[in-house]
Amino acid sequence: MWMAAAAIVATLVGCFGGQQAQPTAPPAASPSPATSPSPQVANGALPALREVVAKVSPAVVGVDVNSTALDFFLRPIEQHSAGSGVIIRPDGYVVTNDHVIAGAGSIQVSLADNRVIEAQVVGRDARSDLAVLKLEATDLPHLALAPRDSVDVGDWVVAFGNALGLEGGPTVTVGIVSALGRTVRTSSGTTLADLIQTDAAINEGNSGGPLVNLKGELVGINTTILAEAQGIGFAINSETVERFANDLIEFGRVRLPLIGLQGRTLRPAAAEQLGLKTSSGVLVTAVAEGPARQAGIQPQDVIIRFASQGISSWDQFLGILWSRRPGETVEAEIVRASDNLKLQVVLGERPADGR
Repeated sequence: MWMAAAAIVATLVGCFGGQQAQPTAPPAASPSPATSPSPQVANGALPALREVVAKVSPAVVGVDVNSTALDFFLRPIEQHSAGSGVIIRPDGYVVTNDHVIAGAGSIQVSLADNRVIEAQVVGRDARSDLAVLKLEATDLPHLALAPRDSVDVGDWVVAFGNALGLEGGPTVTVGIVSALGRTVRTSSGTTLADLIQTDAAINEGNSGGPLVNLKGELVGINTTILAEAQGIGFAINSETVERFANDLIEFGRVRLPLIGLQGRTLRPAAAEQLGLKTSSGVLVTAVAEGPARQAGIQPQDVIIRFASQGISSWDQFLGILWSRRPGETVEAEIVRASDNLKLQVVLGERPADGR
């Protein structure tokens, strides 16, 4: 998979700051995940998307957030904003973006059948910009997650969401997977790694909505755009969504791994100065007591592969690290002087307070 060499600054899609539109009911669909084969693309024609839209739309929800802020005279004023979400389990678990519900006093979720249900926050993770909500409902239509290795550059994808809070159900846009493994730094200062880049149009209010393949499977969660560009949007990949959502549901937080090292992106000038035989990777600057030291990693080692993925930047390394689970054994390939070494690192667990 092609990996981004450096982080770029992107803008979180955000919530539409207007009254939540109530979706109208789409065609009836089974509450089970979509499992039918992909629409056929014959004679070079574009794919037919009606079946995909009919299968996915019932699982797409509007997220209406109410909060309280202070005006210039420090008087409390009510604020409303709207985003999107997707049902991932039939018993009412909804995934959305963390920035959609940040600061919420109350959250209401609008279903495709016109029901509006008060939602409870199960867990939030600002680092990954994911959050899980719980609805008191059962037998809900939901989406299956696409296997990570089934997604490739050039695949058709369809984005759903409550764009601009428009009435009449979710907005549907289509595009392709433009790149994989992107790392971006958002305008709020958060670094998001291992993202899917797409040219399917993503607008305000789309945050938290699903990006799906032609089988109607969840490929990612729409989360951010490059505001100054055209057709450059990003989604959190399905593997990260599944891993982090499961942790939020089970533990109320994401259990992040601990490796115990500090590093920085290796630049060609630094590589030449240090006499290294590689000019790309992560230069280890410090190693604390913990998994990295126990595995044999030392300062001035250069990590060039981690968990079977090529490494070209510190942000990218962190993104891959955070996608792993505590207790996993991960192979790190390093360059030390003129040698290439493969070391097995047993990841620890980062304390809940993040230190």
